[in-house]
Amino acid sequence: MGESMDQQGRLGLIETGEDGSAPPAADANDSPPVPVETIPPELGERANDSQPPVAVETAKPPPKRRASARSMGGKHRAISISEFFTKNRHLLGFDNPAKALLTTVREAVDNALDACEEAGILPNITVEIDPVTGYDDRYTVLVRDNGPGIIKAQIGKVFGKLLYGSKFHRLKQSRGQQGIGISAAGMYGQITTGRPVTVISRTGKRRPTHRMVLQIDTRRNEPKYLSEEQLEEWDWEHGTEIILTIAATFKGGRHSVDEYMRQTAMSNPHAHIVYRNPRGVDHVYERQVHELPKEPEEIQPHPHGIELGMLMRMLRETKRRNLTDFLKEEFCRVSQRNAEEIITGTAKRVPDRQRNQMLRRNPKAMERHEVEALFKVLGETKLHSPPTNCLSPIGHEDIRTGLFALFDPGEHDPSEFFVTGETRKPAVYRGNPFQVEVGLVYGKGLEGDTAAEVYRFANRVPLQYQAGACAITKAVQSLNWRQYNLTQPRGGFPVAPMVVSVHISSAWVPYTSESKEAIAHYPEILSELRLALQVCARRLQRHIRRQRKQRDAEKRKQYLEKYLDPISEALQEILGFNDQEKARVSVQLTELIDPQEEEAEPEDEAEVDEMVGRPIRHVEVVPEDQATTDDGSRETTSDSIVSPEGAEEVAQATLGLELPEGAED
Repeated sequence: MGESMDQQGRLGLIETGEDGSAPPAADANDSPPVPVETIPPELGERANDSQPPVAVETAKPPPKRRASARSMGGKHRAISISEFFTKNRHLLGFDNPAKALLTTVREAVDNALDACEEAGILPNITVEIDPVTGYDDRYTVLVRDNGPGIIKAQIGKVFGKLLYGSKFHRLKQSRGQQGIGISAAGMYGQITTGRPVTVISRTGKRRPTHRMVLQIDTRRNEPKYLSEEQLEEWDWEHGTEIILTIAATFKGGRHSVDEYMRQTAMSNPHAHIVYRNPRGVDHVYERQVHELPKEPEEIQPHPHGIELGMLMRMLRETKRRNLTDFLKEEFCRVSQRNAEEIITGTAKRVPDRQRNQMLRRNPKAMERHEVEALFKVLGETKLHSPPTNCLSPIGHEDIRTGLFALFDPGEHDPSEFFVTGETRKPAVYRGNPFQVEVGLVYGKGLEGDTAAEVYRFANRVPLQYQAGACAITKAVQSLNWRQYNLTQPRGGFPVAPMVVSVHISSAWVPYTSESKEAIAHYPEILSELRLALQVCARRLQRHIRRQRKQRDAEKRKQYLEKYLDPISEALQEILGFNDQEKARVSVQLTELIDPQEEEAEPEDEAEVDEMVGRPIRHVEVVPEDQATTDDGSRETTSDSIVSPEGAEEVAQATLGLELPEGAED
């Protein structure tokens, strides 16, 4: 009881002060008093004696507001596409100096080839890369073509404005698709070296030659002209020349500019290319095909290849007055009957519209629920695949020509060098037509103890980076090459002296990123890739088997020639003929082992040699007395050759000789 009173006394002193007066008022600068933890009464006396009072922290004052909605709203502004890619240039393939040089050359060459082919001109391309004096990491890139040229009003927009071009809105095969590449290369040179882009263009022999020096205004995504002049003389009657200075490094190897030019010459055998690398080495790739590729034609979008948002935009922008004409004119493969079927199905899903009303419905006046119903019916309706005249494949003959030019074996035996190509029929993914082509080289001049090389192409453009993310790589690795008599590690490329070239052509190639380095893994594309690879692999398998049979036949021939003299001597001893007859028998045995003339196979039944395009002559000498090995091949036994019984059978059945009486003994 006494201890409880003492505790209460101490609490009273805290409240009134030691002298009995009230506690002093807190000063404004002093910290607020710390409250004392109150002891719950239910704890009893033991709780009061256990611990001294504990201070409890008070809540901190709220932080001062850093910005208001008004101040934040004042900082908002539009971002141009040029500004975006200035900070995100890796998305366009400029993520390291070596790749930046390759991307710059590739974009310029792609534009040059597209311009020449669209104008119906066999391309003559010149590429020169020169180091900048005084710098180890700067190069001047010059690309010149003999295309139709560019009119003066469009030069600045083509090379000084991102997302400006003529290929994005059309469904037609072309190398460029987005209108970013060449202007992005100029922007990269501008931000890394501070130097502008120089463009020279001429549209005809009697037309003036314009030379412009320009930069990109990244804030406005507009060209900024530094100088304009008209040249009096230019060596080319028509064409375009672009000169850029960029920060880059030049390296050799699979990802180099040298390798890109080699592969470009292979996929474009109709082009004449002159290339000089920074080391001063000149490479000339002569024209192998003197005809232009088939010109692709622009097509309308297919109903199965559009999204809901695209359909809504097309309905808003169409000039058709009714839904029937819209479906027939704005899409491909939609006939009058298909349009009526689609509209009938849409009317069943729209309660407030009848079929006749939907037939005459103004596309621009359609409401959201009507558009959604139309979109679902479009996806469910069976339609013909889109036309394939928008594609321009290389062709298996030109593929073989390009491979021969790239891997020229010189004087070679047909059994030492094998080339084949396969072009699949067009297929469709998401309503977009595409076509797969495969070329294969095997044999002489290629490394045989390493994994096979795989060249990837999309619309005739080599793909050198991001191989692991590409559908082509997955298709080659997933094929079981072991069943085609090749060695293959698990999940890898076959190990053989072989190069596989795979090309995909499409009106819209499904790249995985804006840098256009890998193709997306659509099931339809993977299936076509595997089928084309299997066709070439089966032809290669037949070639390998023929090689093995020829080697086995050569071994048997050498083996028989070794015992030719003993056989002749045994026949002379058994049959008793003179030396002249012995010589005649030796000649006949030689012809039996190695026949000089064979009856040609019928042309309609002969197997065609994929390399030289002529029927294959299967030559195999098989004596009657042979043993079969474990692997199914036949092995000649020496006992049957030198035995008298074997000699007797050969003489009687093959040489037509009669044994004299008593010779059996």
